Amino acid sequence: MSSGPYDFWLLDLDGTLIDVEQQYIYDVMNTVGRRFGRSFSEWEAEMLWYGPSQSRATIMDRHEIDPEQFWQAFHEVEQPEKRAAASHLYSDTEQFIRAIDGPVGLVTHCQEFITWPVLKYLDIEDWFDTIVCCTDETGWKPDPEPVELAMADLGVDSDADGVLVGDDPSDVGAAWNAGLTGVHIQRRDPNRVGQCVRGDRRIESLDALLTGASVESDQRRAMD
Repeated sequence: MSSGPYDFWLLDLDGTLIDVEQQYIYDVMNTVGRRFGRSFSEWEAEMLWYGPSQSRATIMDRHEIDPEQFWQAFHEVEQPEKRAAASHLYSDTEQFIRAIDGPVGLVTHCQEFITWPVLKYLDIEDWFDTIVCCTDETGWKPDPEPVELAMADLGVDSDADGVLVGDDPSDVGAAWNAGLTGVHIQRRDPNRVGQCVRGDRRIESLDALLTGASVESDQRRAMD
């Protein structure tokens, strides 16, 4: 496809383009939990990995774990080679990326020491014209700064019509805060996640962006 209605595309990584083996999630979160003398259920491990910020905060509060200490332990536990080996593309990712005829960038909360080994293992590092790994310096989605940094790297004008596709409310929020279209891809059952994300569009597969189909066309509104 051409760039379609958009002058450029920005994409999230984890939960949008790639996923990891469930057992890897459980192993990592159990190791992190043991550092605090805590044990996470499989559901809690999944929410800490995939869940929206509020769900993560609720679980950490329940276990009396400081979020900053949790993420520090998480990054210490994760090993790039093991994470890469446990990663795989969603079945719709490659066709979608190769169909885009226009600038495409990656804006992810995944840290550089993990992101690059994963991209290289999957042999997809050359799919993107820019890659922004969020940090305290760049800002974190839903703040617009990392999105604006990606736009600057792509060399697109501030009035260009762009879109950000992601699986988390922060992706839609970052898109809106940067003046872009926000598309939520619903990879997991919202009943299990405990949240239904609103965006300009909500899709269940990237294929929908090739065909124009969507779960629903949502009217833009502020997120809770």
